[in-house]
Amino acid sequence: MTNHLLDTLKVAAGERHASVFARRPDGTADTYGDIVDLAGRIAAVLLDAGLMPGDRVAAQTDKSVEAIALYLATVMAGGAFLPLNTAYTSDEMAFFLGDAAPRVAVVDPARQAALAPAITAAGVPAVLTLGADGGGSLIEAAAGRTPAAPIARGPDDLAAILYTSGTTGRAKGAMLSHRNLASNAATLAAHWRFTADDVLIHALPIFHTHGLFVATNVVMATGGTLIFLPAFDADRIVAAFAQGATALMGVPTFYTRLLKHPGLTRAAVAGMRLFVSGSAPLLSETHRDWQARTGHAILERYGMTETNMLTSNPYEGERRAGTVGFPLPDVAVRIADPDSGAPLADGEIGAIEVAGPNVFGGYWGLPEKTRQEFRADGFFITGDLGRFDAEGYLHIVGRSKDLIISGGFNVYPKEVEALIDGLPGVAESAVIGLPHTDFGEAVTAVVVPRDPAVPPQEPAVLAGLAERLARYKQPKRVLVVDALPRNAMGKVQKAALRETYAGLYGGGG
Repeated sequence: MTNHLLDTLKVAAGERHASVFARRPDGTADTYGDIVDLAGRIAAVLLDAGLMPGDRVAAQTDKSVEAIALYLATVMAGGAFLPLNTAYTSDEMAFFLGDAAPRVAVVDPARQAALAPAITAAGVPAVLTLGADGGGSLIEAAAGRTPAAPIARGPDDLAAILYTSGTTGRAKGAMLSHRNLASNAATLAAHWRFTADDVLIHALPIFHTHGLFVATNVVMATGGTLIFLPAFDADRIVAAFAQGATALMGVPTFYTRLLKHPGLTRAAVAGMRLFVSGSAPLLSETHRDWQARTGHAILERYGMTETNMLTSNPYEGERRAGTVGFPLPDVAVRIADPDSGAPLADGEIGAIEVAGPNVFGGYWGLPEKTRQEFRADGFFITGDLGRFDAEGYLHIVGRSKDLIISGGFNVYPKEVEALIDGLPGVAESAVIGLPHTDFGEAVTAVVVPRDPAVPPQEPAVLAGLAERLARYKQPKRVLVVDALPRNAMGKVQKAALRETYAGLYGGGG
């Protein structure tokens, strides 16, 4: 039995030790030897904290090379990595810690006191800190330690849990195995032609699939280098084009903002070979504008937390705007009747379903929910609706659930609505996503007052959510109406709301 994911990432490959893994913004660099050594020493700290195979390590930390080392250390120590969005409030963190029951929690030193009640209530045995500057009690404890040897794990053993919400109920933890992550990293590295010569601009967060398991794993699997930026910064990305960069992975917002930068020219990107977009739909207009401006066609792909990446536009061949390409090798994607699961013919719209080594094993602690989301033949029901065209390109035409994707982040209306409905003066609300040039979709609340003579004011509603929701979940606008549109069965017609207010933010560009 081998440590399946670590074998794919080749973190112990001796010939790589002197190669640069990450270039930091301050000009310093970390070699593969540096990151493997630090990860081994952190793994020793985790084992001393009582981590056993399968135990969870929850991490709410700012992006840093040390945070990447924590991810690797967790896998080395046989644990399951649980990255949590840095925007989550203390109330939100209380749920995740209580549900996942981690053995170790690693948090920002500046937030340790605020999170203490949630950590205590969840009964987390060990708490360590890691700051954006790479300091904290975790790194202090790892100093001078002898690196731990990796704990052997098999392909189906748990490597990570990533939380994703549905349109009803609380968040669900998607359980990802070593096989899930390793297979997808190897497939993407080959499909997108990554090699040890590649230099990827890494400006994504590392608490979700895109930044951690796509960008980081793919580069590590091939021995390439990261230009490691703390967050999206158009000036820094344009500067990185001249620093030997060969690839960029981003969300559509990256590309819309870069298109506004005067430094984005064909000459500036002459050394680049690949621009990848995902996590939210890329507007056809953005695709066309980018190609006209740079001479490069953005490669759009499609994936989700539970399945890793499913499809990709081709590396060679037409990268077709408005589509997410073809199923990846070893990944089966079909369009099925949403009710029966019967496969539909090309051109017909139906539920997108998937099977393959990339597909997760189920939701943490929710066996019945897991059974509901899989067909009898093992295909996972993604919740998206789509169709294959005559050439085999997959088109995503909508979502069977009311998920909003804003700036690459998932926002689930029911969660926001529940909080708005509890605010003074609110009778009910509907939260929808509306077209927005920068964010793809903007979270928008439509509110009905309890007393039409005293309607709730937009600033008051926003203020009531500010400390209870991550910023990306907070509405950009609050609209007050007399009543919500409903069908004969009394169900709120969100499609009608989206149509009515489609031009609120300028029509989506």
